[in-house]
Amino acid sequence: MFVLCIIAALIVAVVVIVRIEIRNNRLLKTVTSLNRGTGTERDLVLTLLKSGVPKETIFHDLYLKKNNGKYCQVDVVVATSVGIIVFEVKQYSGWIFGTGYQKQWTQVLAYGLGKHRFYNPVIQNKTHIENLKRQLNQGNVPFYSVIVFYGNCRFRDINSIPDGIFLIKPDGIMEAVKTIKETNKPAMYRNKVEVVRVLKEAVYNGGNISIQKQHVKNINDMVSKRRRFY
Repeated sequence: MFVLCIIAALIVAVVVIVRIEIRNNRLLKTVTSLNRGTGTERDLVLTLLKSGVPKETIFHDLYLKKNNGKYCQVDVVVATSVGIIVFEVKQYSGWIFGTGYQKQWTQVLAYGLGKHRFYNPVIQNKTHIENLKRQLNQGNVPFYSVIVFYGNCRFRDINSIPDGIFLIKPDGIMEAVKTIKETNKPAMYRNKVEVVRVLKEAVYNGGNISIQKQHVKNINDMVSKRRRFY
């Protein structure tokens, strides 16, 4: 009898988990596809949706064409009444060290036995925002940078982060959005329809396989070039 109770409880638990997964997938598909971007990016989108952010204002996996013909990839953008929130999503374990102005940050693993450098996400998202500003052409509409670190990582020595930039873990996502909305005045958009058009076009670009392949090649070429000078 005891074994039967355990089996029944396990079945119920599995059914509940499956139902939650189906519900989450259905909600996620109102903004993006289930295989688009990374799992952490999709988790961010789902967090926004579950917290009441309108699906029409969320844009995931955008590819913006730059002046040189190449593309920059932006993880998630949310258009709000106070301006544009631009999210950069990272996933790391270990200890994270860096400053707002250094080009490279450091990930330390196994209590110092392993180290890995990666491009400063503050600078990275600043570049994304500059490209968005140029393409959206909305005058003085504010842009806000939010960098989310997923994974089992700890910020050990992070300093000189410019004011107005949010460096957070996933549990701080909605607090950052709330702070931005409550501490800033309504933005004076020149043309909201044009904003949506440009962002939708960037999302469409992200679904183009040839653009994706070229973007990956450009990144690999850039990384290889940097390594030659280390």
